Amino acid sequence: MKFNVLIVDDEKNIRQGLGKALEMDGHNIFLAEDGQEALDLIHGEEIDLIIADLKMPRLSGQELLRRVVDSWPTIPVIILTGHGTIETAVQAMRDGAFDFLTKPVNLDRLSLLVKRALSTRELVLQHRAMQEELEKQRQFTNIIGKSSEMDRILDVVKQVAPTKASVLITGESGVGKELIADALHNLSNRREKPFIKVHCAALSESLLESELFGHEKGAFTGAVARKRGRFELSHLGSIFLDEIGEISQSVQIKILRVLQEKRFERVGGEVTIEVDTRVISATNKDLKSEIERGTFREDLFYRLNVVNIHIPPLRDRKEDIPLLVAAFIREFAAENNKPVEGIDPKARAALYNYSWPGNIRELRNCIESAVVMCKGNIITPDDLPPSVTNDTEQNHIRIPIGSTLEEAEQEIIRNTLSLNNGNKSKTAETLGIGRKTLHRKIADYHLEEPRGNPGEKEE
Repeated sequence: MKFNVLIVDDEKNIRQGLGKALEMDGHNIFLAEDGQEALDLIHGEEIDLIIADLKMPRLSGQELLRRVVDSWPTIPVIILTGHGTIETAVQAMRDGAFDFLTKPVNLDRLSLLVKRALSTRELVLQHRAMQEELEKQRQFTNIIGKSSEMDRILDVVKQVAPTKASVLITGESGVGKELIADALHNLSNRREKPFIKVHCAALSESLLESELFGHEKGAFTGAVARKRGRFELSHLGSIFLDEIGEISQSVQIKILRVLQEKRFERVGGEVTIEVDTRVISATNKDLKSEIERGTFREDLFYRLNVVNIHIPPLRDRKEDIPLLVAAFIREFAAENNKPVEGIDPKARAALYNYSWPGNIRELRNCIESAVVMCKGNIITPDDLPPSVTNDTEQNHIRIPIGSTLEEAEQEIIRNTLSLNNGNKSKTAETLGIGRKTLHRKIADYHLEEPRGNPGEKEE
């Protein structure tokens, strides 16, 4: 990709010479003869890097630097200076300059500095692109993901949410089943009514029965007053029964009655209570296997499973990792008051190659730890937990049995790009294919990341 580089120098030969040199490196070049003209350009163009002389008429390089740092802090600035003003250049770095070069400029040194500065800029732009994508997704709910699997799930949620159908959400622990339940309620016409959540595995059988259906005063020891249950409280709204596979047979029968007849009695009570509530349930168990073992009622299963939404584990939808990482970085950077803005390519490759047995919950904890441990503004592999980096030291790729050849090829290309820090020439060489073939496959598989991703390097 091409970056926009602004060269600011009152000496025409210098700014034009530097411009031609950097243009040969593939960058878009903008020229300005002083700081004021540079500011006018920055207001009208998206500039990725500024190379500015210190001494200029109208507005000096020092003043230009101060204004850029104040208004556009993510744009790196390289200062040009003569040998007699090196102390001033050092002060400029203290004021926020990326680096400085002495005149006459060594073009090889300049090219190296430009690559380093633009690499930093890329990480910032990548983070910005991810945040923009997150803002788009927030219009739906807090669900984050751009994989085909998540697109399919969100389509089902949008279709099912306005109905009264019971929904069973399945998937491993930590995949985000509760967020899908939230979306189903928030997108329904019941969203202004109560949404009651019950974690079935956290309560004993007797306590769960009382929580779900309520009890009358004196129904059991400790029942000193009448209590309304969760079903009653969710009248005209929705109820979420998390870990439904953990409930006993006796409670299963009572839930089945609510689903069939929309009525029940409180524990110790004789008055029949009618309710209109939408039941959403979730489990990490295979309920059909539980039916075969005799621990779960088949009739209840079919009442709960009118619509099934299965959420794949994170290892099977790794396209969602960048957005999740961006969201967690923003959350924990703000929470811990740290200036973390992104993640470098090697750390990102480690996240891609790890299997995530704890799914999104584990990824969230990993990024929280990385933000806390990060010493700068970019997360590196050293900031990640050893369990993640040790698992990926051999740069291996996990491809699930049953994957198609296209899915396997897509995963291999994505991970090889990450391993080579986005260098497409090295990636093509590693894979034994031509650059044109690699570019075509990247386009076919939509592997081109948003502007500013460190993976977009043409070397």
